[in-house]
Amino acid sequence: MATAARRSTRTAATLLTAVALVAIPTGDASARDGDTRPTAGDTRMAVGDGAVAAERVLRVYNNNIENLVVNNADGTCTRISGPDHLTSILVDDSGRTGTAGVAAPDLLIVQQVRGTGQAEAYADQLSAKFGYPAGTYRAIVAWSDPEPWGSTHKCSSQSLGDLKKKQTNGILYNTRTLSLASGDVSKYWSAGWLRPGTAYANGAGCTLYKPPNSDPDSTDYHKWKRTSAIAARFTIKATGTTVFAATMHLPQENRQNACAGAGYTGIGGTGIHIGADATSLMNASTIRVVGIDANRTGIPASTLSGYGMTGYGSRATSGSSKIDYLFVRGSVQPSAVDHTVAGTRSNHLALYGFITY
Repeated sequence: MATAARRSTRTAATLLTAVALVAIPTGDASARDGDTRPTAGDTRMAVGDGAVAAERVLRVYNNNIENLVVNNADGTCTRISGPDHLTSILVDDSGRTGTAGVAAPDLLIVQQVRGTGQAEAYADQLSAKFGYPAGTYRAIVAWSDPEPWGSTHKCSSQSLGDLKKKQTNGILYNTRTLSLASGDVSKYWSAGWLRPGTAYANGAGCTLYKPPNSDPDSTDYHKWKRTSAIAARFTIKATGTTVFAATMHLPQENRQNACAGAGYTGIGGTGIHIGADATSLMNASTIRVVGIDANRTGIPASTLSGYGMTGYGSRATSGSSKIDYLFVRGSVQPSAVDHTVAGTRSNHLALYGFITY
């Protein structure tokens, strides 16, 4: 009888161990910074004699959020709330929005945000969406408070047009899953640009889009700040894996004439280039992600293959044109919707990649 009792005790202990290894639900807000339990994106199952098999997923999105103001075809504009926009871009493993399977993202790469204020508010709205405290998601922006430029920004309502006058680019990250050292944020780098009225021939006439360069109209003097790119290198807390992320927004002129710098057409003639500080961070990273509003069609998925990255998503992202791109170095899960979120509440469709590691 004593032997049987000991066997029963061992069996119960084994069952309790297996139960303890079941994944924490995505919406569980009890796991905080430094908690070593599985978090969103980390699915663990008990196998064999208590061994653990883990499939971890880094959830990454890219979108030009257009200052959360949509331009409509009739000349009006519509302001979109942060929560509504987030609901429209975040998807489950089948590419569906608004389901119980939508898990907390790890990285949101964004273009056209007004600055630190809007980026941090948007980050806190993302935290609240998953029941996390404010500050769980943090934001990096190229310019904290860029100067306004332009006039109506194609909005019949001046007040809505004014909301689009300040533009910069940023990266939001989940502090539950990712850490960031102070020295792992690159300096911003400028996009290339062909000044109006300048002859173009395989890069001739191209320059860097930064002071004192500007469009001829003085109201566009600070427009170049919307094309300042920035990057960072993160560390996945659970594994120590390094992750490089960059955000870019190239000028509209890049659609017709690829420019990435003085006399330079960019990688593969696309207008894309990566700054020196960013390149150093990228070379020291295992997983690499670059999100771009390139304002240019026909950029091949192999464009950044020299950096080990592949492009994901081939559908149109802005009207009938594909001008937004997501490049990844890593094992990206298949997507039933071509990594493109059709219902995005922006003039640009969001792209996403779920990366296993």
